[in-house]
Amino acid sequence: MTRQLLHALLALISLLLAGCASGPKFTVDDGRPVNEQLLAGMRAYGAGERLIRPAIARSAALKDKDCDKQWELPFAVATSAGWSDNDRVAWARALQVDERLTVIAVTQDSPLPAGTRLVNIAGRASDDGEQLLEWLAEVRDAGQPFNVGTAAGKTVLIHPFEVCRGYTRFAPPNTPQMQDYHWLLSLHPLEVIQAEPTPDEALWAVLWTQGLSEEGGARMKTYHYAVKIAGTLYNLATLASGVKAAALAADAALSAAKSAAANVASEFLKNQLIEQGRALAAQKLREGLMDAAQNLTRQQVLNVMQAAAANRGSLSGISRIAATAFERADAWAFTRMAALGAPPLAGFTLHQKLIERSLAQNALLFDADRLTALNKLAAGRGFEGEVTAILGGFRADTLAAQIGAMPLASTQTAFSFDSPDDPGAGRFSRGLVDAMLDMPAESGRRKK
Repeated sequence: MTRQLLHALLALISLLLAGCASGPKFTVDDGRPVNEQLLAGMRAYGAGERLIRPAIARSAALKDKDCDKQWELPFAVATSAGWSDNDRVAWARALQVDERLTVIAVTQDSPLPAGTRLVNIAGRASDDGEQLLEWLAEVRDAGQPFNVGTAAGKTVLIHPFEVCRGYTRFAPPNTPQMQDYHWLLSLHPLEVIQAEPTPDEALWAVLWTQGLSEEGGARMKTYHYAVKIAGTLYNLATLASGVKAAALAADAALSAAKSAAANVASEFLKNQLIEQGRALAAQKLREGLMDAAQNLTRQQVLNVMQAAAANRGSLSGISRIAATAFERADAWAFTRMAALGAPPLAGFTLHQKLIERSLAQNALLFDADRLTALNKLAAGRGFEGEVTAILGGFRADTLAAQIGAMPLASTQTAFSFDSPDDPGAGRFSRGLVDAMLDMPAESGRRKK
């Protein structure tokens, strides 16, 4: 071997060793401009996970023997794997997340703090966050303690815990308005976070989602029953609905042409309700400023609640069937809040916050039918006065009666299994969650 060849070989070995020593490079925030709307969605998504994770742990204390069960983890994770360069920078800026699996929310008893990066799940190592998600879902659903390895070189034992079926998750950050209600998992739109729920109100949202599964699951399964879970995109989404493949699916679901008519009707209704409020305000200003302020507030409440009814009526697929069980989910959550020693009226306080911010495109704001039903339940427990106070001094039965007298209240249509306006074809016709049960996880992984 010549001296020149030997030097070249040594140089090559040195380069290889240097590469091994430095390890893979991960995205950092380099200050570049990013999509501000997506960035806001990522921040809201993180806030939602931080809010809901402790509430999920609180719900485990129910130990309800009658409900079906699912396994949960004491932390929530995210990864920027598969996203574009700019979007990976946005993940780093919003939540300090990179391509590795990063802990973004924890319970009080979590053995992993927020910010931990996972590189090993139950003895299997990878820097690919999506691959780690698959393994994490697999060991979580086994229900047995397992070890994870962190980027800092620590090994930590994780104990999954059992809760009533019905994962509570939030819409992916690129589609903040997405909402989908399924007996296995419900995706709530990110606008719910704008109401700044308290921990008790977050617990209500978790119990309500579980109650929807428990009370409406049989009816939803009648419409469509998918049995395959392992190895599907759904399994990844139970851990991180913001994973790239799930985010792409959510975008495609929202873009489905079948939903266009419902969206137009909802927008038309909203505009008419706004005009009603303006007309009333003008009339009452002529009659007296003090009276106008009071009545305009009442009309605003009526408008938002009727918009909530329109939102419920515009749901399709399995969500449309889930909507027929919303009242029963309200009652389920009400009784379980009391069983946990939490304020049973938290659903009313969350409803009022959503009313005040005109956030009606979600399932946690009551329409007239739901408000009437839950108010009767609360009144039976002696809470009628408290409910009226929470609702700003308005009686629930009076609001319901006034909404019933408004002509646009009839826009909500009753559910029918053979309804002609409920599409029955196409990948997303039954909803995003159900579609993900038919999509293999491998299709969403970035190719090596």
